[in-house]
Amino acid sequence: MEKYDVIIVGAGPGGYVCGIQAAKAGLRTAVVEDREVGGTCLNRGCIPAKAMVHASSVYREMKESEQFGVFASEVRYDYGKILAYKEGVTEQLCQGVEALLKGNGVTLLKGKGRLEKGKVVRVVSEAGETCYEGERIVLATGSKPFLLPIPGMELPGVLTSDELFRLREVPDSLVIIGGGVISVEFASVYANLGCKVTIVEAMARLLPNMEDREISQNLRMILKKRGVEVFTSAAVQRVEQEEDGYACVFLEKEKEVRVSAQYVLCAVGRIPNTDGLLGEGVDLVLEKGRVVVDENFASSVEGVYAIGDLIKGMQLAHLSSAQGIYVAEHLAGKAVTVDTGLVPGCVYTDPEIAAVGITEEVAKEKGIPVKTGKFVMSANGKSLITKEERGFIKVVTEEGTQKVLGAQMMCARATDMIGEFVTAIANQMTADQMLKGMRVHPTYNEGVGEALEDAVGEAVHIMPKKKPQ
Repeated sequence: MEKYDVIIVGAGPGGYVCGIQAAKAGLRTAVVEDREVGGTCLNRGCIPAKAMVHASSVYREMKESEQFGVFASEVRYDYGKILAYKEGVTEQLCQGVEALLKGNGVTLLKGKGRLEKGKVVRVVSEAGETCYEGERIVLATGSKPFLLPIPGMELPGVLTSDELFRLREVPDSLVIIGGGVISVEFASVYANLGCKVTIVEAMARLLPNMEDREISQNLRMILKKRGVEVFTSAAVQRVEQEEDGYACVFLEKEKEVRVSAQYVLCAVGRIPNTDGLLGEGVDLVLEKGRVVVDENFASSVEGVYAIGDLIKGMQLAHLSSAQGIYVAEHLAGKAVTVDTGLVPGCVYTDPEIAAVGITEEVAKEKGIPVKTGKFVMSANGKSLITKEERGFIKVVTEEGTQKVLGAQMMCARATDMIGEFVTAIANQMTADQMLKGMRVHPTYNEGVGEALEDAVGEAVHIMPKKKPQ
């Protein structure tokens, strides 16, 4: 039986990164994958979704170009070419991941991996079955879409995000069950392309997992302006087939409401993909379907680790990659270089949304005295040039020390700019330290400086607060 120092089951953003880092550290490493490398994020999630966001945003911007004095007649799109563009991006990145694995000496084992007793991984493919022994094994098989346990979910017009990507035409209308990140991004894409979109969310607001309520309020107003109808505090009861489509039936204020559409998208989250992962007699402790791990991502089985969507926590590609780096460094006996506890969250709507650390509301709940700085981006030169919609940058600092504790952003390029705050919080920087570096004018990033200056009481482009009489 062939033996490896590390065998990783799953080649998603956690698995392939872990494999490359382990190989770089001198460990003989294999990665097992039965589909395309890159996992859900690269093939059925983050990357294709963001490509669709970009393409649909270009179309909307062209239709609205008259505000810049640019006139484009008969603006149209070819959905087939949009899909080809999306698939081309994915294919190029997949090839890049395969090249990285090969270039770093990682063995790619094609087939479905199953953990057996004795730290053995059985790889099942069309060619047969082969067993490999691993000194350490890392489980990184990711997640799959979750379908609500309600009547009608089995109907052919009820789709998951995976199936929505496979549609060859833009729907005339779409009801999206769920108001989280996946929901609002798809709502933006298809509304931009002329689809009538309705969102039905059980919680009281959109993006309920993002703690800043102002973000949810602004996003709802922007989506409404773009023709998206939003129902919140709405409990979906069932989906029914109609003559020309499907009806989503839900309760709103104890009253039954029906919304009809060509398709229904169920976007209420994802669950760990453990199908066929554990062989007979493998006693791996699970909690609500997730692998239980310690602070080093070690499971209840000695020598077996788990990362990414298989374990408790946020289901994000960059978190999975960070955990993969952590485990690889830990297994190699190296000092860990990444903080897996500080996780930025991003939403690729227009404007973009990003957050890291704690909000002012959470700080108050925890009894942490804070000062919050805020800059409304309507006063930012670059935002005025590009005619951005309502946006802001907030920064939360510890009162007295000025240490940066959190940031929330809703503006152009927010997902790029949040990295500055991640670095600052990870290194316990203060607002004054962040302000030492000048920011280029005109840029969206100037808003970061303005928010920091407001937090320390030195803002230049923010009107001073009136003192009480």
